[in-house]
Amino acid sequence: MTDDRMLARIGALLRQAEGTDNPHEAEAFMAAAQRLATATSIDLAVARAHSTQRGSAQTPTQRTITIGEPGSRGLRTYVQLFAVIAAANDVRCDVASNSSFVYAYGFSEDIDTTHALYASLVVQMVRSCDAYLATGAHRPTPTITARLNFQLAFGARIGQRLSEARDEARREATESRTAAPGTAVALRNKEVELRDHYRQQSKARGTWRASRASAGYSSAARRAGDRAGRQARLGASPELPGARARLKG
Repeated sequence: MTDDRMLARIGALLRQAEGTDNPHEAEAFMAAAQRLATATSIDLAVARAHSTQRGSAQTPTQRTITIGEPGSRGLRTYVQLFAVIAAANDVRCDVASNSSFVYAYGFSEDIDTTHALYASLVVQMVRSCDAYLATGAHRPTPTITARLNFQLAFGARIGQRLSEARDEARREATESRTAAPGTAVALRNKEVELRDHYRQQSKARGTWRASRASAGYSSAARRAGDRAGRQARLGASPELPGARARLKG
Protein backbone atom coordinates (compact mmCIF):
# COMPACT_ATOMS: atom_id res chain seq x y z
CA MET A 1 0.00 0.00 0.00
CA THR A 2 1.41 3.41 -0.91
CA ASP A 3 1.57 6.26 1.57
CA ASP A 4 -1.18 8.10 -0.33
CA ARG A 5 -3.52 5.11 -0.20
CA MET A 6 -2.82 4.62 3.50
CA LEU A 7 -3.55 8.27 4.28
CA ALA A 8 -6.74 8.11 2.21
CA ARG A 9 -7.97 5.12 4.19
CA ILE A 10 -7.08 6.77 7.48
CA GLY A 11 -8.90 9.90 6.33
CA ALA A 12 -12.00 7.82 5.58
CA LEU A 13 -11.93 6.39 9.10
CA LEU A 14 -11.52 9.87 10.57
CA ARG A 15 -14.53 11.15 8.62
CA GLN A 16 -16.58 8.20 9.90
CA ALA A 17 -15.55 9.02 13.44
CA GLU A 18 -16.47 12.67 12.94
CA GLY A 19 -19.83 11.75 11.45
CA THR A 20 -21.18 9.65 14.32
CA ASP A 21 -22.82 10.91 17.51
CA ASN A 22 -22.14 7.59 19.24
CA PRO A 23 -18.98 7.93 21.39
CA HIS A 24 -18.37 4.17 21.28
CA GLU A 25 -18.45 4.19 17.48
CA ALA A 26 -16.16 7.21 17.41
CA GLU A 27 -13.75 5.40 19.73
CA ALA A 28 -13.80 2.35 17.47
CA PHE A 29 -13.07 4.40 14.37
CA MET A 30 -10.25 6.27 16.12
CA ALA A 31 -8.64 3.04 17.29
CA ALA A 32 -9.06 1.58 13.80
CA ALA A 33 -7.28 4.59 12.28
CA GLN A 34 -4.31 4.15 14.61
CA ARG A 35 -4.19 0.37 14.07
CA LEU A 36 -4.23 0.90 10.30
CA ALA A 37 -1.42 3.42 10.56
CA THR A 38 0.62 1.02 12.69
CA ALA A 39 -0.04 -1.95 10.41
CA THR A 40 0.97 0.04 7.34
CA SER A 41 4.11 1.29 9.07
CA ILE A 42 4.99 -2.31 9.98
CA ASP A 43 4.42 -3.48 6.39
CA LEU A 44 6.74 -0.77 5.10
CA ALA A 45 9.38 -1.64 7.71
CA VAL A 46 9.29 -5.29 6.60
CA ALA A 47 9.52 -4.24 2.94
CA ARG A 48 12.52 -2.04 3.68
CA ALA A 49 14.21 -4.89 5.54
CA HIS A 50 13.94 -7.08 2.42
CA SER A 51 14.96 -4.38 -0.04
CA THR A 52 18.39 -4.66 -1.62
CA GLN A 53 18.39 -1.03 -2.68
CA ARG A 54 17.16 1.84 -0.52
CA GLY A 55 16.61 5.38 -1.66
CA SER A 56 16.25 8.55 0.38
CA ALA A 57 12.49 7.95 0.68
CA GLN A 58 13.22 4.77 2.66
CA THR A 59 15.37 6.34 5.36
CA PRO A 60 14.46 8.48 8.39
CA THR A 61 14.02 12.18 7.77
CA GLN A 62 13.47 15.39 9.74
CA ARG A 63 10.71 17.97 9.36
CA THR A 64 10.06 21.26 11.08
CA ILE A 65 6.49 21.58 12.28
CA THR A 66 5.10 24.95 13.35
CA ILE A 67 2.83 24.71 16.39
CA GLY A 68 1.87 28.37 16.84
CA GLU A 69 3.04 31.96 16.94
CA PRO A 70 5.89 32.67 19.40
CA GLY A 71 4.54 34.15 22.61
CA SER A 72 1.09 32.56 22.34
CA ARG A 73 -0.16 31.19 25.65
CA GLY A 74 -0.61 27.47 26.08
CA LEU A 75 1.70 26.36 23.27
CA ARG A 76 3.20 23.68 25.51
CA THR A 77 -0.14 21.91 25.64
CA TYR A 78 -0.25 21.85 21.83
CA VAL A 79 3.29 20.51 21.76
CA GLN A 80 2.36 17.84 24.28
CA LEU A 81 -0.55 16.73 22.10
CA PHE A 82 1.70 16.49 19.05
CA ALA A 83 4.38 14.67 21.07
CA VAL A 84 2.07 11.95 22.43
CA ILE A 85 0.66 11.32 18.94
CA ALA A 86 4.22 11.19 17.60
CA ALA A 87 5.29 8.73 20.30
CA ALA A 88 2.49 6.35 19.28
CA ASN A 89 3.71 6.49 15.68
CA ASP A 90 7.48 6.01 15.97
CA VAL A 91 8.33 9.70 15.64
CA ARG A 92 10.78 11.50 17.92
CA CYS A 93 10.53 15.21 18.65
CA ASP A 94 12.77 18.08 19.71
CA VAL A 95 10.95 21.17 20.95
CA ALA A 96 11.90 24.81 20.48
CA SER A 97 12.60 26.72 23.69
CA ASN A 98 9.46 28.82 23.15
CA SER A 99 7.35 25.79 22.08
CA SER A 100 6.43 27.48 18.80
CA PHE A 101 7.73 24.61 16.67
CA VAL A 102 9.12 21.09 16.88
CA TYR A 103 11.60 19.07 14.89
CA ALA A 104 10.05 15.70 14.03
CA TYR A 105 12.35 12.77 13.26
CA GLY A 106 11.03 9.59 11.66
CA PHE A 107 10.05 7.83 8.48
CA SER A 108 7.89 9.88 6.14
CA GLU A 109 4.77 7.74 6.51
CA ASP A 110 4.91 8.01 10.31
CA ILE A 111 5.31 11.80 10.28
CA ASP A 112 2.42 12.05 7.80
CA THR A 113 0.20 9.99 10.09
CA THR A 114 1.18 12.03 13.14
CA HIS A 115 0.32 15.25 11.33
CA ALA A 116 -3.07 13.93 10.16
CA LEU A 117 -4.05 12.88 13.67
CA TYR A 118 -2.80 16.10 15.23
CA ALA A 119 -4.65 18.31 12.75
CA SER A 120 -7.95 16.80 13.89
CA LEU A 121 -7.27 16.45 17.59
CA VAL A 122 -5.85 19.93 18.24
CA VAL A 123 -9.12 21.46 17.04
CA GLN A 124 -11.15 19.16 19.26
CA MET A 125 -8.92 19.92 22.25
CA VAL A 126 -9.40 23.67 21.93
CA ARG A 127 -13.13 23.47 21.20
CA SER A 128 -13.88 21.08 24.07
CA CYS A 129 -11.83 23.25 26.41
CA ASP A 130 -13.69 26.39 25.32
CA ALA A 131 -16.99 24.61 25.92
CA TYR A 132 -15.88 23.59 29.41
CA LEU A 133 -14.72 27.10 30.31
CA ALA A 134 -17.98 28.59 29.00
CA THR A 135 -19.90 26.64 31.65
CA GLY A 136 -18.01 28.42 34.43
CA ALA A 137 -17.41 25.10 36.17
CA HIS A 138 -13.72 25.95 36.60
CA ARG A 139 -14.34 28.93 38.87
CA PRO A 140 -12.77 30.23 41.09
CA THR A 141 -9.70 28.78 39.33
CA PRO A 142 -8.26 31.37 36.90
CA THR A 143 -9.26 30.69 33.31
CA ILE A 144 -5.69 30.30 32.01
CA THR A 145 -4.87 27.80 34.77
CA ALA A 146 -8.00 25.80 34.01
CA ARG A 147 -7.27 25.85 30.27
CA LEU A 148 -3.73 24.58 30.67
CA ASN A 149 -4.78 21.81 33.05
CA PHE A 150 -7.68 20.77 30.83
CA GLN A 151 -5.49 20.57 27.73
CA LEU A 152 -2.67 18.73 29.49
CA ALA A 153 -5.13 16.07 30.67
CA PHE A 154 -6.72 15.86 27.23
CA GLY A 155 -3.34 15.22 25.63
CA ALA A 156 -2.34 12.62 28.18
CA ARG A 157 -5.55 10.66 27.61
CA ILE A 158 -5.17 10.82 23.82
CA GLY A 159 -1.63 9.51 24.13
CA GLN A 160 -2.84 6.55 26.18
CA ARG A 161 -5.62 5.71 23.72
CA LEU A 162 -3.37 5.82 20.68
CA SER A 163 -0.63 3.81 22.38
CA GLU A 164 -3.11 1.09 23.30
CA ALA A 165 -4.29 0.87 19.68
CA ARG A 166 -0.69 0.77 18.44
CA ASP A 167 0.26 -1.99 20.88
CA GLU A 168 -2.72 -4.07 19.79
CA ALA A 169 -1.71 -3.74 16.13
CA ARG A 170 1.89 -4.67 16.91
CA ARG A 171 0.86 -7.75 18.86
CA GLU A 172 -1.30 -8.88 15.98
CA ALA A 173 1.50 -8.28 13.49
CA THR A 174 4.17 -10.13 15.44
CA GLU A 175 2.31 -12.83 17.37
CA SER A 176 -0.53 -13.98 15.13
CA ARG A 177 -0.31 -17.12 13.02
CA THR A 178 -0.38 -15.00 9.88
CA ALA A 179 2.51 -12.77 10.95
CA ALA A 180 5.00 -12.17 8.16
CA PRO A 181 8.40 -13.80 8.77
CA GLY A 182 10.96 -11.35 10.10
CA THR A 183 8.42 -8.78 11.33
CA ALA A 184 9.84 -8.53 14.83
CA VAL A 185 13.38 -8.18 13.47
CA ALA A 186 12.26 -5.52 10.98
CA LEU A 187 10.63 -3.50 13.76
CA ARG A 188 13.74 -3.77 15.90
CA ASN A 189 15.91 -2.66 12.96
CA LYS A 190 13.59 0.26 12.34
CA GLU A 191 13.84 1.29 15.99
CA VAL A 192 17.64 1.14 15.88
CA GLU A 193 17.79 3.07 12.59
CA LEU A 194 15.55 5.83 13.93
CA ARG A 195 17.51 5.99 17.19
CA ASP A 196 20.81 6.32 15.32
CA HIS A 197 19.35 8.96 12.98
CA TYR A 198 18.05 10.96 15.93
CA ARG A 199 21.40 10.81 17.74
CA GLN A 200 23.22 12.00 14.64
CA GLN A 201 20.82 14.82 13.75
CA SER A 202 19.43 16.10 17.04
CA LYS A 203 21.07 19.07 18.71
CA ALA A 204 18.66 19.14 21.62
CA ARG A 205 19.93 19.85 25.11
CA GLY A 206 18.00 18.69 28.14
CA THR A 207 14.55 17.14 28.36
CA TRP A 208 11.32 18.89 27.48
CA ARG A 209 8.47 18.55 29.98
CA ALA A 210 4.90 19.55 29.28
CA SER A 211 4.08 19.93 32.99
CA ARG A 212 5.86 23.27 33.01
CA ALA A 213 2.92 24.60 31.03
CA SER A 214 0.76 25.05 34.09
CA ALA A 215 1.17 27.87 36.58
CA GLY A 216 -1.19 26.11 38.96
CA TYR A 217 -3.15 22.93 39.43
CA SER A 218 -6.86 22.33 38.97
CA SER A 219 -8.18 18.84 39.63
CA ALA A 220 -11.59 19.73 38.21
CA ALA A 221 -10.09 20.97 34.93
CA ARG A 222 -7.88 17.88 34.75
CA ARG A 223 -10.89 15.59 35.18
CA ALA A 224 -12.81 17.51 32.52
CA GLY A 225 -9.88 17.36 30.13
CA ASP A 226 -9.49 13.64 30.70
CA ARG A 227 -13.20 13.07 29.96
CA ALA A 228 -12.90 15.08 26.76
CA GLY A 229 -9.84 13.09 25.75
CA ARG A 230 -11.78 9.86 26.26
CA GLN A 231 -14.61 11.13 24.05
CA ALA A 232 -12.49 12.79 21.35
CA ARG A 233 -13.15 11.78 17.77
CA LEU A 234 -10.86 11.96 14.84
CA GLY A 235 -12.13 13.81 11.81
CA ALA A 236 -11.34 16.34 9.14
CA SER A 237 -11.71 19.77 10.71
CA PRO A 238 -10.26 23.16 9.75
CA GLU A 239 -7.29 24.11 11.86
CA LEU A 240 -7.50 26.95 14.36
CA PRO A 241 -5.40 30.10 14.01
CA GLY A 242 -2.56 30.06 16.50
CA ALA A 243 -2.57 26.28 16.78
CA ARG A 244 -1.78 25.41 13.21
CA ALA A 245 0.61 22.63 12.25
CA ARG A 246 2.34 23.61 9.03
CA LEU A 247 4.78 21.08 7.63
CA LYS A 248 8.01 22.39 6.16
CA GLY A 249 11.03 20.78 4.59
